[in-house]
Amino acid sequence: MVEKDILGTAPDDPVAAKWQVVRDMDAGLIDGSLVEAAYANPTLRALFPLVTHGSLQFSRCTRFPWSQDLPSIFPYDGERYFRVRRLHEPCGSGREQIGDAVTADEAVELVASHLPPGCGPALDGTPDAFASLS
Repeated sequence: MVEKDILGTAPDDPVAAKWQVVRDMDAGLIDGSLVEAAYANPTLRALFPLVTHGSLQFSRCTRFPWSQDLPSIFPYDGERYFRVRRLHEPCGSGREQIGDAVTADEAVELVASHLPPGCGPALDGTPDAFASLS
C-alpha cells in the first residue's frame, strides 16, 4: 500500500503535487473555475498542469522541457471567455486555434476532445521518455 500525505496524495506523485499547487494559486494568477473544471476531468487530471500568464497548459511529462504538444486554455476577453489553442504543433507548423468557449467547462471539453490518443498519464521525466505525437 502506498503511504499518503496530508493532502491524500502519494508524496512521490509529481502530477498530484503540481495539481495541488495549481489549485491553491491566487485568483490573480489563474481562474479558479477553470482549474477546478480541468481537475474534475480525469483525463486532464492525469496530465501535468502548468500555469503561465493566466493560461492553463498541460504536459505529457513532469520535468522541463515540458512536452508542449497538447492544447492549452487562455483567458480571452476578460473573465467571460476562454480560447483553446495549441502553442506548438507536433509537426512544427506553429499555433492552431481550436476554438473559443464561454464557460470553463466548455473550454475543458474542447481540450479533452482534442487530445491525441494515448497522451496520458504524464510520465515522470522529460519529453525524451516517450514517443512524439507527430
